[in-house]
Amino acid sequence: MSEVYAARRTRLREYCNAGGSAAALVSRPANVRYLAGAAPHGAVLLLGKTEDLLVCAGPTADRPTQERPDEALRVQNLPGAGGGDPAVAAAGLAARQGADSLAVEEHHLTVARHRALGSVAPRLRLANLGGAVEQLRVVKDEEEISCLRIGAEIADQALGELLESILVGRTERHLALELERRLVDHGADGPAFPTSVGTGPNAGRPGHRPTDRRVEEGDFLSVCLGATYRGYRCEIGRTFVIGTAPADWQIELYDLVFAAQRAGRERLVPGAACRDVDRAARQVLDSAGYTEGLTALTGHGVGLEIDEDPQLSPAAMGKLDACVPVTVEPGVHLPGRGGVRIDDTLVVRPEADGGPELLTITTKELLAL
Repeated sequence: MSEVYAARRTRLREYCNAGGSAAALVSRPANVRYLAGAAPHGAVLLLGKTEDLLVCAGPTADRPTQERPDEALRVQNLPGAGGGDPAVAAAGLAARQGADSLAVEEHHLTVARHRALGSVAPRLRLANLGGAVEQLRVVKDEEEISCLRIGAEIADQALGELLESILVGRTERHLALELERRLVDHGADGPAFPTSVGTGPNAGRPGHRPTDRRVEEGDFLSVCLGATYRGYRCEIGRTFVIGTAPADWQIELYDLVFAAQRAGRERLVPGAACRDVDRAARQVLDSAGYTEGLTALTGHGVGLEIDEDPQLSPAAMGKLDACVPVTVEPGVHLPGRGGVRIDDTLVVRPEADGGPELLTITTKELLAL
């Protein structure tokens, strides 16, 4: 992987040089990991004029981690237990290398930290790197997609095992904790985000945090979880019915959300406008009278973070590229009654390669559990 990280840093260096910056300071943890192979707590990456350095606050050798920095990258450990601020130290190193300008991630640095950079190297012109690294991260290579695929398999396995257990009488909180334990048992680094389990009137509610409400016969049960594998995060959401016979309104609502999700998935082709994917799913729900209360977006990119570019929303700009993993996750929540959410992680692929690759394969049939 060393050559992969080196190639990523080269692309960023070319971007900085084109903008007039001789060096760059990357501080956002996911971006550091993308370029360096690892992001020890508090570490920053300096793309220097003469040498690239991973600057860490104190020794990293004894820190428990499954990820190791790129072997071709020199690690600079700051002395002392506290070690000081790696970003400030990196700015000083950039100045000593002879750089006259330094591009920084202003969207990640605090005002106080930005001022400290200027104080340690007053002759260093600070420029804004913006979201350059985030844009590099949008299109994934096959190694990254493989990590997402394994994470999806783990999430599918954890969810499948839960569905085989007795659910009635158990609390949302208990089920969420069990799912997260199963993720780790099957090899995940941990959950990709806090697991959401909603029952009855809580089902289908976006961002629902599990409560002590117990599962009852006749409930909708909605689950949204994800696994992190080697730093890469996937997402899956499913809705089920507790009991033997779903009510007519539950079947109708489920079929509607399923149709919306399918419409969004079918638009996942290279060159498709991000807003058109959102529109395809949203129009299905709008036409059925569910204009109010819909989520702000139909989906989003995933990778080293669970919510990355591109955003699949009404105001989204840009178009999809091949090898971009995204979620498609429409839902409807009826206050006091519950709702449905169906959420998959897919990779955009050209039609010649079979179209979008579905990573999360747990059935989307409306099961009665």
